[in-house]
Amino acid sequence: MDASLVAAVETGLAAAADPAKAPDMQRYMKSDMPFFGVAKPQRAALVKALFQAHPIADRTTWVDTMAALWREATHREQRYVALDLAGHKPYQRWQDVDLLPLYEEFIVTGAWWDYVDEVASRRVGPLLRQDPDTIAPRLRTWAKDDDRWKRRTSIICQLAAKQATDTDLLTDTIEANIDDPDFFLRKGIGWALREYAKTEPGWVRHFVDTHPGLSPLSRREALKHLAQ
Repeated sequence: MDASLVAAVETGLAAAADPAKAPDMQRYMKSDMPFFGVAKPQRAALVKALFQAHPIADRTTWVDTMAALWREATHREQRYVALDLAGHKPYQRWQDVDLLPLYEEFIVTGAWWDYVDEVASRRVGPLLRQDPDTIAPRLRTWAKDDDRWKRRTSIICQLAAKQATDTDLLTDTIEANIDDPDFFLRKGIGWALREYAKTEPGWVRHFVDTHPGLSPLSRREALKHLAQ
């Protein structure tokens, strides 16, 4: 890993910390892990400078550095930076299906929407489109997993897919969770359908009409921008 980058992230976040904001941020996110109190715009500026100052030369170092930022985090923003590093444009050539176990770790140990939604839509989703034969079967397994965040990921990972949406996969992951009362699953189902309705409103309308078991929340979200 790039130990100098990991250390610089902690030092930079500590220097930018706002102790007055930190408790409110922690309370809003219902987080056991404390915050430094660094808002997203300030974090983005810091990350840009640090990533420029500490370029990573190889894939192994990049992966190990992401993992270290995540696993060694004492404050929530350090894990946000791990996700920022995962999405850093110069390193996108290293994205491949071998990253799925690490992203799965982020999902399971992060276990909250701020982490999970980022990983699902911006990391797992692109991997699905890159190698559907490998990733789609894994997502069908995740859709029935005991972990609700893996299940949510399987449902919302295609938010940005538009015309490339695998509707069979979307159907399978929703149907596997349609009876679950969990708020985050019901909200995720509605969100996934609402986004796809921007591309194929007729498909979504038909799906809703033929799935009376959808919760009122999922149905309302799915039809939010369609004529009632």
